[in-house]
Amino acid sequence: MLETLKQVGTKFRLPGTIYAYDTITIGKINSTYKVTYQSDKYDLKSYLFQKVNTNVFRNPVELMANIDCVTSYIREKYPNQITLNFHHTEDGHNYYICEYGYFWRVSNYIDSITFDSTDDLEIIAAAGEAFGHFQMQLSGFDGSKLYETIQNFHNTKKRLDTLFADAEKDIAGRRAEVEDELEYIRSVRDEAAELSVRFANGEFPTRVTHNDTKANNVLFDRVTKRPIIVIDLDTVMPGMAMYDFGDAVRSIASTAVKDEPDLSKVFLDTTKFRAFAEGFIKEVKGVLTADEIDSLVQATFSVTVELASRYLDDYLNGDTYFKCNYPAQNLVRARCQLQLAKDILRKKDELQRIVQGCYGWTYTPLI
Repeated sequence: MLETLKQVGTKFRLPGTIYAYDTITIGKINSTYKVTYQSDKYDLKSYLFQKVNTNVFRNPVELMANIDCVTSYIREKYPNQITLNFHHTEDGHNYYICEYGYFWRVSNYIDSITFDSTDDLEIIAAAGEAFGHFQMQLSGFDGSKLYETIQNFHNTKKRLDTLFADAEKDIAGRRAEVEDELEYIRSVRDEAAELSVRFANGEFPTRVTHNDTKANNVLFDRVTKRPIIVIDLDTVMPGMAMYDFGDAVRSIASTAVKDEPDLSKVFLDTTKFRAFAEGFIKEVKGVLTADEIDSLVQATFSVTVELASRYLDDYLNGDTYFKCNYPAQNLVRARCQLQLAKDILRKKDELQRIVQGCYGWTYTPLI
């Protein structure tokens, strides 16, 4: 591996020689290494080397083009802020395809800490602030200029259409097990798909969206626990800002892990929801439209139903996409997300009041 890392570092014109390297085990898709270089003056500087998993990311060149556009824009517009910096080869690419066909990239290393999950409301609010700040920084960038590297990734209508089409095919012979789940999704199909339909009709701005707004994609200062930067830009694409919000709180504010079999444990924690919303909305005031703000809660419901449909669809197709550690795990995952979606729907008025309170509006539910 050392010789490979040396070759990659040479292609990216990194100064000095490799002093040490460590494998970073956080992250399940790409292979990541912290590589420390020593200069002629014995100074040490670290970089992140990543071998991109092209089985997952099928369009890596377009993916890196998106990253280049976004990081360059932020760096030019906010020169005094810490930004991700992906290095370039002599021919101007921010990637290198080695002789064995592996796809490599190199970025600056930022000393920090991450949180896979947390009950600390200050950290949750800071995560909301980080993802809101990401939206604010890119509010002047035309998201439609980015490649859609994963087609229909958050097209809820398309996802649900695919689910019901695959349920009719029933290629794994499992439909009889999931009739209750299909019936519930059918009952909320139009509501869950509404935002994606409106987006397709041009009713919402096309934003730069992160599309993987987990808490551990925010780097925090080790001492102050303040957010430093949003990372993992592999899924940056054009989309709806509300779905980034919804996907974050779906994950961060759930009272259970995403494959909790005991559905009595699955709820949306409104206190955590409020903390994230306060941090997020503080940053996007004046950036998102009133219609976008008003749709944050619906987006939370929509993206939760969408994820449930993806798990259920994979189960119907014989578990070919999501990795499973035991039989029927995809079905357990789907049921867990549907239980969460039901709780979000039950609390819709309360969540809407929280959002409007963060924004400074008075919420009056429609009668």
